[in-house]
Amino acid sequence: MNLLAKDKIGDIELILIKNKKLPKNLSKAEKDSLDKYDFDGSGSCMLLEYKKFFIGIDDCGYEFPNAIRDSISQAIQKLKSLKINSISIEASSESELKEICEGFLLGNYSFDSYKTKKSKNHIKEIYIQSTKLTKTQIENQISQSKIITESINKIRELINTPPQDATPNYVANFAHKIAKDSNISCKIHDSKFLKKENMEAFLAVAKASINEPFMVHLHYKPNTKKKVPKIALVGKGLTYDSGGLSLKPGDYMTTMKADKSGACAVIGILEIVAKLKLEVEVHGILGLAENMIGGNAYKPDDILTARNKKTIEVRNTDAEGRLVLADCLSYASDLKPDYLIDLATLTGACVVALGDYTIGIMGYNQKLKENFAKHAFNAGELSGILPFNPYLKKLYSSEVADLCNIPSSRYGSAISAGMFLGEFVSKDLQDKWIHLDIAGPAYVEKSWGVNPFGATGAGVRACVEFIRNIKE
Repeated sequence: MNLLAKDKIGDIELILIKNKKLPKNLSKAEKDSLDKYDFDGSGSCMLLEYKKFFIGIDDCGYEFPNAIRDSISQAIQKLKSLKINSISIEASSESELKEICEGFLLGNYSFDSYKTKKSKNHIKEIYIQSTKLTKTQIENQISQSKIITESINKIRELINTPPQDATPNYVANFAHKIAKDSNISCKIHDSKFLKKENMEAFLAVAKASINEPFMVHLHYKPNTKKKVPKIALVGKGLTYDSGGLSLKPGDYMTTMKADKSGACAVIGILEIVAKLKLEVEVHGILGLAENMIGGNAYKPDDILTARNKKTIEVRNTDAEGRLVLADCLSYASDLKPDYLIDLATLTGACVVALGDYTIGIMGYNQKLKENFAKHAFNAGELSGILPFNPYLKKLYSSEVADLCNIPSSRYGSAISAGMFLGEFVSKDLQDKWIHLDIAGPAYVEKSWGVNPFGATGAGVRACVEFIRNIKE
């Protein structure tokens, strides 16, 4: 499916209906047909005589960044099944053009790699025209949208890949291939390196798995001699999480292939930054492991020593992501970045607080959190700021170690988990650090907006938008 800047009408012409206002140039027959089927343009689609396809934009009652993206995405799913080769659409502004492009390209994705019968899309070309924008502007936006959406769709595919295939080694090799194709350096560190770095918390989580853990260090540096901002991204990469000896109930295991979503998002962000040639230096740290059961599994009552020398009492082996991230955040802190961001499907509590579709933003710097939330919204990703509360710190205190890996109360546990991670960020970086809990939107078992069933690539667009707007 190719997007083209062409003044050409396709087999079907797509017409966006905003604020329930139908175009003034409709014929009487067209108006009568729309009226006959009670089409009022509010979030539904209507095809007339296989020539015009009306797309109603949902009226959310407030400024919403995804209204056009979502509507285009839903439309393309309906149009794919028709035996047509081309469609055309007009964009009235640059922001609308961006939403149109992303709506088509993200909405077209579906995970069918393991199905014998693949989904079909007969549409080969999409013509985009505008009376307000030049052909060059349209082509530039199409190019940027392709870079962003192609990477997100690759990451969706990786997250959706089942755990018998997507092991830590598989994800590490995937990252290496992306790096090789994108002018990014890639170092894959095995358990010997983790041991040398004293990453005992990370290693404990992986102990019972036959699949070796890896820490991947990706690094993009632009071809410029001037000083540029440095960002470090850390991603939780549990390729499967059984809960360990604190075994999850069966119903809670079936989506745990998605516990690698944070690490996968970091791969996508690095690829996009490199292909857009942004003038920033970006490090990506991926903590890849499996949390399994076995005779040598780490146990509740164990006391682990993290890379930064802090000791951690284990009371629940299903709170493993924060142990992997603890050592990775300590490692990333040593890179002395200007900004440090971690992405993790960390807590079900964040989903309870914000719902399935919203990223939780946490950290010590209110202005930084608000700035990130603004850019996330502009990119089309919804987020909510959860405030750190110093009174919650006592919840993860321990009588036998420096910290406990679970809080003593389930109330506020998304926040206390974020605060636990903050214990492994160096003090000079704590005002430059953001924790993103993507447990809600990373993987949802029903389609929503531009996202199909399964993996979404949550956090990628938000982080790219934040990075590209960083001022030195």
